[in-house]
Amino acid sequence: MFRAVCVAIALNAASLPASASIYLEDLTWTELRDAIAAGSSTVIIPIGGTEQNGPAMALGKHNVRVKILAGKIAEKLGHTIVAPVMAYVPEGTIEPPTAHMKFPGTITIPDAVFNQVLDSAARSLEHAGFKNIVFIGDHGSYQSDESLVAAKLNKQWAGQGARAYAAVEYYALSQGAYVEALMAKGHAKSEIGTHAALADTSLQLAVAPEMVRQQVIAKSSFGAADGVYGGDPKNATAALGQMGVDLIVDGTVTALAKFIAK
Repeated sequence: MFRAVCVAIALNAASLPASASIYLEDLTWTELRDAIAAGSSTVIIPIGGTEQNGPAMALGKHNVRVKILAGKIAEKLGHTIVAPVMAYVPEGTIEPPTAHMKFPGTITIPDAVFNQVLDSAARSLEHAGFKNIVFIGDHGSYQSDESLVAAKLNKQWAGQGARAYAAVEYYALSQGAYVEALMAKGHAKSEIGTHAALADTSLQLAVAPEMVRQQVIAKSSFGAADGVYGGDPKNATAALGQMGVDLIVDGTVTALAKFIAK
C-alpha cells in the first residue's frame, strides 16, 4: 500500500509543469497564453545597452542589470512578465565617434530606429494580450525616447484597454535617491561619479559581481580617458550596491502599482 501511494505521488509530481518563469523567453507560447489568461496583464520591456564601462566592468553591464532588476520588480508587483532585454540602443554617432562610441565594443543605433523597435515590441506584446506595457531603461541616453513612444502608443490605444508606461522613475532613483544614500554613508560626489565609478560599480557588484574586474580596480587609477566619469570605483562594494537595488526596485514597484491602479 505504502509503495503504491509513493508511486502515485511520483507520477503526479512528474506530470506537474515546471515552475513558471517570469521571463517571457523561458516560456512556451501556450504557457504565456495561460499566464495572461490567469491575470498576468502587465509586461516589462527592459532596456539595457551594449557599451564601454571602463576597464573594470564588462560591456553588457546594463543588459544583465536591467534583466535582474526587472525580474525583482516583476516578482514584487505580481502578475507581471519580463520581455527580452533590448541590448542595442542609442550610444552616440559612429562617424565621427561620440560619447561611448569612442571606445571599442560599444554598439549604437539611431534614435529613430530605437523608437521604432520599442514601438513594435510594445505593439507585439499588446497583440499577445497584455494590457499594461512598461518600459524600464537602465541607461540615461534614451529616457526621453521611452516617454515619447509611450505617449504615442497611449494616444493610439485610447479607449482600447491597453496602456503604455515609461517608468522613468527607475533611472531617476539611481541618479537621485541612490546618490543621496551613498552621500549619507560618507561618500563624496567626486567618488560616486556618473559612469563606471563607485555607484555604478557597486550596483553591478550587488547583481552580477562576475562582470566586475576587482583585481583591475585594485591596481589602477582611472579617469575619463579610460571611460570612468566623475568618480572612483575603488571603494565600491556589493553592500553599497544593494542599497541602490532596494531603492530602485521598491521605488519602481510603487510607481507601477499606482499606474496599474488608475
